[in-house]
Amino acid sequence: MKALATLVIIILLIMNYCAAQVNTGTNEDKKALEQTSIAIRSAFTNGDVPTILLYHHPDIRKALGYTHIINGRDELEKDLKNTFSLVKLKWLKNDVESLIFQDNTAIEMTVYTIEITPNDGNKPFTPTGRAMIIYIRSNQSPSGWVSLRELIQPESK
Repeated sequence: MKALATLVIIILLIMNYCAAQVNTGTNEDKKALEQTSIAIRSAFTNGDVPTILLYHHPDIRKALGYTHIINGRDELEKDLKNTFSLVKLKWLKNDVESLIFQDNTAIEMTVYTIEITPNDGNKPFTPTGRAMIIYIRSNQSPSGWVSLRELIQPESK
């Protein structure tokens, strides 16, 4: 019984230590990440592939769906060009639910709504969902942050 109580105390101390290591970031970090998000969404709205790529790590991994996985910046560029040949995108909502920083990494969870307008004249539609994005610091990005991993979860209806 004493060993179990000691084990529980050790586990609680470790959990407390780990929780204390995660923080909400400095104001500068938050502003830079907000600028990153705004720049990426603006570039998507404008179909600006080169700018989008500036904010994505060369080893980007994006899971846009269960079977739609993008591996690397080159593959992202091809996917973006194909997407923009078919549709225009406009973010209607991008609400950050959670944002934590750990050293040179930021993890953001966001609820989004995007207006998608087909280039062939069909009616626009507005999917919603949730995204988890892992950013890392990078001096190759105008804002100092690039997306390294993204998991997109469309809302199930």
